[in-house]
Amino acid sequence: MTVRGSGRPPQDLATRSEIHDFVVRFYREVALDELLCPIFEEVAEVDWTTHIPKLIDFWCRALLGEPGYDGWFLAAHEHVDATQRFEPEFFDRWLALFVGAVDAEWTGPKADAAKAHAHHMAAVLARRLDVDHQIQSTT
Repeated sequence: MTVRGSGRPPQDLATRSEIHDFVVRFYREVALDELLCPIFEEVAEVDWTTHIPKLIDFWCRALLGEPGYDGWFLAAHEHVDATQRFEPEFFDRWLALFVGAVDAEWTGPKADAAKAHAHHMAAVLARRLDVDHQIQSTT
């Protein structure tokens, strides 16, 4: 049994609690990242106290089928892109941080599904925002 960074055996993202821990870990890294932080903090002016619960709801819906998230992720990103054009490296960094955060603590079918879903979201977002970039698989 492999013990990960938290000192506990790896678990899957199979509960709301695990998804909460993942979302907090991942977005902490995003908030500290020199490339992505300005997009979230200065352009999107994200209020993390309201955004994190929405992200937890989003990932609980995506991975567990739980109701609660009723938004459409494209709309918020279109608004940000209108202010600050998304660059290809933003997608690559976001996806690399996402996969790294999953792999640091979680393993299993739900963790794999989260990485696949994130890859799909990045590809859809790049295509819909007309960013000339092919999203590379990091899994």
